[in-house]
Amino acid sequence: MSRKYKFLNKEGLYFVSFATVNWIDVFIRPVYSEIIVDSLTYCKDNLGMEIYCWCIMPSHIHLIYRAANNNPEIILGRFKEYTAKQLIKAIGDNIQESRKEWILWMFKRAAAKSSNVTNYQFWQHHNKPIELWSSEVIQQKADYIHNNPVEAGFVVDPWNWKYSSAIDYADGKGLVSIEFL
Repeated sequence: MSRKYKFLNKEGLYFVSFATVNWIDVFIRPVYSEIIVDSLTYCKDNLGMEIYCWCIMPSHIHLIYRAANNNPEIILGRFKEYTAKQLIKAIGDNIQESRKEWILWMFKRAAAKSSNVTNYQFWQHHNKPIELWSSEVIQQKADYIHNNPVEAGFVVDPWNWKYSSAIDYADGKGLVSIEFL
């Protein structure tokens, strides 16, 4: 993780973004996005991750969350470690994955360049945590998260993106149970 970005206030509300190595579009396949959804739900139900906003984009994820146990970096680290293992296995086992050899080669290549990763590296190391310290900053980051699929041209309205909490803020029910800002 970059020295510039740290979880300084363990009780804080944080915006984080993290991407696959080389920004590989892994999450264009629903099977891989479902692993993220299940993992977010697990972290919420079992590890004390309070999720306020989330969005899965093709190559990256955005979250606004707080750690009930004042350990935001540990929860995020466990989430990334677990999902990396599950996603690499899912890609390797997916007989319909046309890009399997290339993706796994890219992950292996990224691991070879990293001093603390063996075999495969799925996620980039940095998370860029930004503590959200005012209602204006919180709203700006929530809007950014929910409008990301709109800005990318995937949907016209934020609540139409399946892998996002935007529907929850539009009086619908999303895939991950959230806390409201």
